[in-house]
Amino acid sequence: MGGEAVDSVVSSGSLSDGEVSLDEGFATQVPTHFRDGLSSNVGSETAKKDDVFGLGDFEGEDGVFSSALESEIYLRRRSSAYREVLGSYDTSRVPIESLGRAKSKILSYHPGAWIEEVGGTRSFDYNVPQTTSLVLIGPRGSGKSSLVNRISKLLEDDNFASERAQVSYNPSVGDGTYFLQEYMIPRGSTSFCLYDTRSLSMDPSEDNKIIKRWMTKGVRHGELVIRESDNWSLRKRMRCKARWGGHPFSVIRRVNFVIFVVNGLTVLKSMDNNHDGQSQYTQLIADTYNCPYLSFKDDKPVVVVTHGDLLSIPERARVRVYLGELCGIPPTKQIFDIPDNSDLLTQFTIVDMLRYSLEHADRNLPRKTWVLKGEWRVPVSACLYLALIVGIAIIAACVKRAHPSLRGMRPVHKSKIHIDWPKIRHLWLG
Repeated sequence: MGGEAVDSVVSSGSLSDGEVSLDEGFATQVPTHFRDGLSSNVGSETAKKDDVFGLGDFEGEDGVFSSALESEIYLRRRSSAYREVLGSYDTSRVPIESLGRAKSKILSYHPGAWIEEVGGTRSFDYNVPQTTSLVLIGPRGSGKSSLVNRISKLLEDDNFASERAQVSYNPSVGDGTYFLQEYMIPRGSTSFCLYDTRSLSMDPSEDNKIIKRWMTKGVRHGELVIRESDNWSLRKRMRCKARWGGHPFSVIRRVNFVIFVVNGLTVLKSMDNNHDGQSQYTQLIADTYNCPYLSFKDDKPVVVVTHGDLLSIPERARVRVYLGELCGIPPTKQIFDIPDNSDLLTQFTIVDMLRYSLEHADRNLPRKTWVLKGEWRVPVSACLYLALIVGIAIIAACVKRAHPSLRGMRPVHKSKIHIDWPKIRHLWLG
């Protein structure tokens, strides 16, 4: 379901009762001509334009495949990805003891724990935050708040704990999340936190402005998120909810990594109904995900697919392969399927997703500014202090030279000073 939990193709007998086997799921999704052999039709126009697995049209840069061989390679690569994703739903490959070890690694995490000392750097060369911040971003109804609750309950090992994030039961009614909400994971810890954010709008340019502000200036608990397109009545209602101006004294945290959350059911509808405007959802995903401010150098955000419990296993596999091609990331390594249930595989996927996010957050911590000379490393702050001292000395020398009277002054030796104590005894006797 994502990450390195299970990567190999499994047999039809390894899935639990009620689940679709690999052979059955693959047979229902792959066109007959593809199962019987690609070579017979690969040179035809049908093979070039056929929508394998119903994943949508992802053609080459020139709009068409330049040769029959490239077309066959492309279809085989998609087939391999689909099989690999289906294999990741094998629950027999996730023993309970593995889940316990994985959880302990997350619970023992501290900022900077997974820094990779490469290029001659050491851990003290980086600006390590007190708390690692993971920000959840996604369209309306994608399940960001529900994901926060699931993560919190899993790591606190308390399924009966009250939900921390407010969930919208009906996304079409209510306001949703309009204030940035910080959740320490687990409660009482300061190792890392999740930030629940306002949902994306249908205008990527407006979303990118907000994302740019978060990624360059940081995020703060309780901050009201207002868009330029928000009407007057909405702004007034949100400010009323803010009461005393939110949390002006909250700590501003740098964003260390991004978790991009999408609704798997809506993605599937968009894939199957591109003619009725549903494709706006996937277009929003593509435009926002490719916002350069969401990436850390070459590291793109992880993608979490929610509401998979409403879909079959083959449909969930289709969604992940489609999103992998849409976002340009491996569907079995960087796309995590987290449905609304508490089975063993879902728990392992949550922990695997957090491990990936925290590792990449530490990998991309900002480095301190150093002045290098040979093997010596001098902090810039030390250079500034040294320059300040030298400047004061120069100013003092200039002042002394500008006033000759100061140059002729000699300090009076304390032995030459005579005080007539009897005459001033009224001063110190009161």
